[in-house]
Amino acid sequence: MAKPISIEVWNPSGKYRVVSTKSMPGTRWIRLLADNDCRLEGESIHSLLQICTETKTILSVDDILALIGDRCDGVIGQVQLTEEWGEVLFSALKRAGGTAFSNMAVGYNNVDVEAANRNGIAVGNTPGVLTETTAELAASLSLAAARRIVEADQFMRAGLYDGWLPHLFVGNLLKGQTVGVIGAGRIGSAYARMMIEGFKMNLIYYDLYQSTRLEKFVTAYGQFLKANGEQPVTWKRAATMEDVLREADVISLHPVLDKTTYHLINPERLAIMKKEAVLVNASRGPVIDEVALVEHLKANPMFRVGLDVFEDEPYMKPGLADMKNAVVVPHIASASKWTREGMATLAALNVLGKIKGYPVWGNPNLVEPFLKEDATPPAACPSIVNAKQLGRYYYVPLVNSYSLPS
Repeated sequence: MAKPISIEVWNPSGKYRVVSTKSMPGTRWIRLLADNDCRLEGESIHSLLQICTETKTILSVDDILALIGDRCDGVIGQVQLTEEWGEVLFSALKRAGGTAFSNMAVGYNNVDVEAANRNGIAVGNTPGVLTETTAELAASLSLAAARRIVEADQFMRAGLYDGWLPHLFVGNLLKGQTVGVIGAGRIGSAYARMMIEGFKMNLIYYDLYQSTRLEKFVTAYGQFLKANGEQPVTWKRAATMEDVLREADVISLHPVLDKTTYHLINPERLAIMKKEAVLVNASRGPVIDEVALVEHLKANPMFRVGLDVFEDEPYMKPGLADMKNAVVVPHIASASKWTREGMATLAALNVLGKIKGYPVWGNPNLVEPFLKEDATPPAACPSIVNAKQLGRYYYVPLVNSYSLPS
């Protein structure tokens, strides 16, 4: 049973009422709202510096309706896993006079954007701030799974280590092997660069679009290695996902989640992978058929996975937790201090920008001007996913100055 939330209020005399359904990291997002005449109400922050490992408070629809109340200009939420924002909540926000909702995440799978459009609610998200952090976590899972680090750690802590043995926790060498990337967007490309430059791996990738920048990076790095007397790295754009799965030694998944990528990894595709391959997923849980994955792990003990997300999150499918050849972490891909505080800031500025009538920023993936601690952020909404549908925004062009056009 979820514990009752304790509501805290910042700037009680503020003109605009904004509510947050989650306690978010940092204080800058609070200051930005309070300094711009917003009364902010949300879950009490017991310790801003405390690393939270407690069970989170999950609000029901009724809880959120109570938070919205009779008057509310905007809501900051976290819908990716714990809140379903649809007609009930968006219509309630509209009745309360609200015009903005922002998710503290890039993905908005659990947001009914059409319901938001019907109610005239702008929907914000927070891209551009977690690319490197997520790629780092995917790279960490790749290394941890390949070198069996979690198994070895548990073995050591259990007091089972009696001395060096030739076969003790033998894993996979990454250097010179092939890394496969499915979905070579910002995060997939950042991950690929880390693995190629860090471990001199060759690349095979699948994406609907050619990743010219990634290809140029691999080509240039290969030329650098060759000039220094080393084996150059190579790249290949695969015609199909199956080509990646067959050829790669380490495969990292970075697709969007939609009906075409649901259970992207299924029994048939698992069967064509190498028996000692490493599969990593820090994208969305349902891209893997988790029941099939458990069976594959059982049948292939040298096949290993690193998972940050799960099909029925926060739950794992039966048997997964027992698999020694699985490294599982609780959705921490964006969990660096800088990134999480940046996400909170961007979410707050989406809501503030809509309340103030600001236009939408020209490139939501270049958000550094919003995140500088010692600078006033641009008078713009960092990212509104349904701006065009609402027809109420023009886009701020990115120019040398971050100021708005007069």
